[in-house]
Amino acid sequence: MDLFLQVWGGLFYLLAKVFLAHAEGEESSKWRIPGWFVYLYGIPPWVLILAEEHNWIAMTIEVGAAPAMILGIIFAKKGREDIPPLLDNLTKVFVYGLIIAGFGYSIYEFGGINSFSQILECGITAGSLVGTYLLSKKDGQGWLWFVLMNVSMGTLMGMQEKWILVLLQVVSLYFAISGYRRSRRRNGKR
Repeated sequence: MDLFLQVWGGLFYLLAKVFLAHAEGEESSKWRIPGWFVYLYGIPPWVLILAEEHNWIAMTIEVGAAPAMILGIIFAKKGREDIPPLLDNLTKVFVYGLIIAGFGYSIYEFGGINSFSQILECGITAGSLVGTYLLSKKDGQGWLWFVLMNVSMGTLMGMQEKWILVLLQVVSLYFAISGYRRSRRRNGKR
């Protein structure tokens, strides 16, 4: 079952990054909408994998990222100006609430932030939260946060001997860097 979850979660997250990175070169939503949908489909196996390893901080951010991904779909379909501010604010409250819950439970279980895996989870959380939120608003800086997330997650998965996920995180780094470069070109920066 673990192998199946690694392949499912890893491939869906990788495919999402491929679509979203490709979308950086276009103004249309042709690649963004499938990218956000594929990301959503990859959440369940990641939640199960992270919960099994007691990576509570990272697990809650995976759940918390779902509203930002849904926001990305809505932004891609309607545009940012047509989104009610209440929806944006509710997304933030939900994500922050889950992060607090994840940190709180991790601190409770481990007696504080005292393991390297918890520090990596903080990198995953920051990278995922900020990166997903920025990319949902078509801000290319989100890709740099994804680099932090991929490096942190790849290291954590290596420590837990989930080698398929390590490999897919390395491949994802390529697409995160590619997405960042494409966003800079789209915005006329070198």
